[in-house]
Amino acid sequence: MQRSSLTSKPQPTGQAHDLSRIFADIPDSRVLGRCKHKLGDILTIALCTTLCGSTEFTEMEGWGQLNEEWLATFLELPNGIPSHDVFREVLIALEPGLFLDAFLLWVNGVREKRGEGVIALDGKACRGTKGAPGEMLTIVGAFASAQGISLGQLQVEGKSNEITAVPKLLDMLNIEGCTITADAMACQKEIVAKCREKGADYAIALKGNQGNLLKEVTAYLGGMIDDGLVPGHVSEEKGHGRTERRRCWTLGDDLGQWVTNYDEWDGLRSVVAVELERGQGEEKAVERRYFITSLAPDAKALAKIVREHWSIENTLHWSLDVVFGEDASRARTGNAAANQSTLRRLAQNLLKVTDSGKYKKWSVKRRKLAASHDRSYLAKLLGLNFDA
Repeated sequence: MQRSSLTSKPQPTGQAHDLSRIFADIPDSRVLGRCKHKLGDILTIALCTTLCGSTEFTEMEGWGQLNEEWLATFLELPNGIPSHDVFREVLIALEPGLFLDAFLLWVNGVREKRGEGVIALDGKACRGTKGAPGEMLTIVGAFASAQGISLGQLQVEGKSNEITAVPKLLDMLNIEGCTITADAMACQKEIVAKCREKGADYAIALKGNQGNLLKEVTAYLGGMIDDGLVPGHVSEEKGHGRTERRRCWTLGDDLGQWVTNYDEWDGLRSVVAVELERGQGEEKAVERRYFITSLAPDAKALAKIVREHWSIENTLHWSLDVVFGEDASRARTGNAAANQSTLRRLAQNLLKVTDSGKYKKWSVKRRKLAASHDRSYLAKLLGLNFDA
């Protein structure tokens, strides 16, 4: 890999994903005249460090010092590179909502597909923030499964607070024409109403928090499945000596006759059962789960949607922990954990969707390595172009 020349000056693309400009426009609440460093410069260096595989405050200072001459070609740097204490203090004090606004501005500038696809909602505990019993930062995030990018997030304290966070998160996003998927925590009448209000469909897991509805669906749909009265869709995968068989059944007729308070579930059209059978040798495990949805009773389509939901766990959350070390992060003070979480999600997005050129076959982890060695690639991630 070759480095771009230090004399090559990166230029803004003029597009909405020029991150150095987006960061420069974040309102700075620090005391005027007492700040030696520009807020936009601080956040840009923090993001560059994250893209290159480091997240600690001391590493941000060190990375900036190693790359100061290059950074000076597009950042102001009025007093050189900030110290690690400056990075720490800024990320502790910065209002997460302001940083999130910048995140959303970038997302809206690069999101190519609107009005289609699955948007998965789920909460993720940042385990390194665990302090006193019960105190742990949880991030409720939205993930576009087809594009593989985060669309937004909100921090909550405690699992139960996800219920109030989900409607707020939906209000932040353009979800018209999409399908919202979520686990059972989001199976609330207010949440499905919010999806419909914003022009989206929903497919949400049904568990014990809606006990009466679960009993009705289990008894009626489950009974018809067991009696062989409902046709379904079956798919099977084999590999490494294991077999995985998925079955999906759905029912949309006469729900109002047997679902109590049917009219209170805005847009409800179908109930769904998905059964997963895993086997290795003689051992088999079978699990059946139920869902409610505003979509038509198409078993094949709904089986695909339910499976796509888990991309937020298998793609995003896995990458944040394994590639970016989120669970290992010990940032706890003030807003540091929430802001660093936004940095990691933004870095994950950039590495996923930016044209990676000769690195297109590389994993996200290897693209981080490329960013740390190839300045032209790093500039492209930031939304900058180099003069030839």
